[in-house]
Amino acid sequence: MRKLRVGVIDLVSKAPTKALYARLMNANLAGLMPQVVAAWVEEAGHEVHYVCYTGFEDLLEELPSDTDLIFISSFSQAAQLAYAVSNLFRTRGAVTALGGPHARCYPDDALQYFDYVLGLTDQAIVDEVLGECAPHRPLGRQLSAETQPTYLPGVRERWKFIEPTLAKAPTKIKGVPMIASLGCPYTCSFCIDSVVKYRPLGPDQLREDVKFLVGKVPNAFAGFHDPNFGVRFDECLGAIEEGNAGGHIRFVAESSLSLLAESRLARLRDAGFMALLPGIESWYTLGEKSKTRRETGMDKVKAVSKHVNTILEHVPYVQTNFVLGLDCDSGPEPFELTKRFLDLTPGAFPGYSLLSAFGEAAPLNLELQKAGRVLPFPFHFQNNSQAMNVRPLNYEWIEFYDYVIDLTKYTFSWAAIARRVRGTKRSFATWLNVVRAISSEGFGRIKYYTAVRDALKSDLSMRRFFEGETQEVPSFYVERVRRELGPFWEWLPEGALNHDPNAYLKKIGGEARQQDPAIDTEPAAAAASG
Repeated sequence: MRKLRVGVIDLVSKAPTKALYARLMNANLAGLMPQVVAAWVEEAGHEVHYVCYTGFEDLLEELPSDTDLIFISSFSQAAQLAYAVSNLFRTRGAVTALGGPHARCYPDDALQYFDYVLGLTDQAIVDEVLGECAPHRPLGRQLSAETQPTYLPGVRERWKFIEPTLAKAPTKIKGVPMIASLGCPYTCSFCIDSVVKYRPLGPDQLREDVKFLVGKVPNAFAGFHDPNFGVRFDECLGAIEEGNAGGHIRFVAESSLSLLAESRLARLRDAGFMALLPGIESWYTLGEKSKTRRETGMDKVKAVSKHVNTILEHVPYVQTNFVLGLDCDSGPEPFELTKRFLDLTPGAFPGYSLLSAFGEAAPLNLELQKAGRVLPFPFHFQNNSQAMNVRPLNYEWIEFYDYVIDLTKYTFSWAAIARRVRGTKRSFATWLNVVRAISSEGFGRIKYYTAVRDALKSDLSMRRFFEGETQEVPSFYVERVRRELGPFWEWLPEGALNHDPNAYLKKIGGEARQQDPAIDTEPAAAAASG
């Protein structure tokens, strides 16, 4: 096999940004799999040029100028940028491959713009692409492993790709991506991992990763990329405790409230866990996930608030995740219940996602497509906050945005920010909550949602698009993509701003209906998959 010049590009950001929160945190959001792929490519004997794009670099300057093969990892929100970068490199004679969430969610769309589109990716898949490294046009070649890999290169093996990314973080918060398991043991219809067999990666690797970090960056934050951390709680915590003995590594993980029993919280605190991100999602469904199987409505609000406040006594930073616009929601009550939760739980930072269905991310998305409810928003806006690509069952659009704006204003009012400051016990949690509130996640969303609501009132093309009467993307969105892509707009392939929202359904021979029957979208956090 000839020695190749290979680029590996991790698109953390979809475009240049000046947002304060992004400036502080984007370098800490680097993906784990791009670093893994870079390590595998180097192990195979090839030259690697690794780029983590955070939105603050000149991407054109960062990209390798002379390369044979480019691997790009992208969430759906960065898909248009990924398509443009692929087109640029193809014109230079390079072969391109796409991996990451977008490749799994929208493979058929991506095949138009890449030579290879990778689903579940193990070392054998990467070696196959390296061995062939050939253009496949006009449609690329789709490759996927049957299962998740049994082993991934650890922090030591990935360090040469981790270190330059850490250098981009402007504060003492230095986030290192880690993982203890792949897939999920649960079978929720809304989750991209529900059809992937759960596979713990073993305590020895986890222990060695933590030990290595203690020696390299003794005050690092290790962010676990597990879909649901702590399923094998004692095994994971035992490895972390052994590896972090005498060190000060801090940890961040996404988990469910059902795994965060009070009896475990002191152990998490003592092991160095500084931030937890439990999913609440809905006040009416998913009781098993939040340990509130029987409670709904205000009863669930009180039970979850009590649980989260208990977590905050041990872990200084908690982000509680919600999905807005579910089929079980109607009228003002879901939004008012969330306000009451904020009042009762002032130390928690709420993360709001709009109901979203990311292509093939989850089995539930087929039902939404059959119901004719999925809209073709450009991928650029599919990040759970800038576009809700599922027409709500029980709300008119303007009514829905009025509720969302009202809740967001309540959440990020100066009074609420002050309550959140008083509700946190550690300085890093306090300033992080304030920065998030006054940056793109708080004030920025209020401004954006208001612009969307006002455009729905005044622009017929917006209303027709939101109602599914036309697939022509309104200029409101086209101009934003043009402006944000900047010099990459000219490299965006023709037609790449559009996609078929029912491609998954058509792939299995189905057909969308015109009506909107109620279906169980509990809760379509197909949400966090694209």
